[in-house]
Amino acid sequence: MSLRYPNGKAYIPPKATGTSKKRNTNATSSYGNRGMSLEEDINISNEYYLANGLAVIHKKPTPLQVVKVDYPKRSAAIIKEAYFQQASTTDYNGVFQGKYIDFEAKETKNKSSFPLKNFHKHQIDHMRQVLSQNGVCFALLRFSISDEVYLLDAKHLCTYWSNQESGRKSIPKKEIEDLGFLVPLGFHPRVDYLRIVKDVYF
Repeated sequence: MSLRYPNGKAYIPPKATGTSKKRNTNATSSYGNRGMSLEEDINISNEYYLANGLAVIHKKPTPLQVVKVDYPKRSAAIIKEAYFQQASTTDYNGVFQGKYIDFEAKETKNKSSFPLKNFHKHQIDHMRQVLSQNGVCFALLRFSISDEVYLLDAKHLCTYWSNQESGRKSIPKKEIEDLGFLVPLGFHPRVDYLRIVKDVYF
């Protein structure tokens, strides 16, 4: 299927690019699902949270405008071409213990830094708007080589984004370790980011 942005440019799916201040010693870097994307792991984790009455958090749907459909038979339709109606904001939002939760999930294969090019200006603008309303907003950053996931508060991400014009175009991993929080990895849930959210924001 051909997907296009509102300006007509073809959409190319992105490749994987990706508590306390102390490292969480309970995090298990090899937990049986290496090779799955961060998005898949978060989706499964969100299903666990929902099934157990812990939170209601979902991946935001991306609105599409269908422009070409084939009907190989009367009982089936195949979308052949579609456009993104608008730029997406962040990946996930929902409610956890009475608070609005909004976050973006990104991956990188870099070992020592996280490229800021993985984010887009409209996503940063959205995060700033959420912060201005006292919502809980952050990014989950996965270093795929070491299989580590960090929660970085949106205020830090926004600062790095603003400074990139006169500074570096990535966030050093050491600074993510200092400013962020290592998320426990396991089976149920796979990426237990709400444990960190509860410790940090509540």
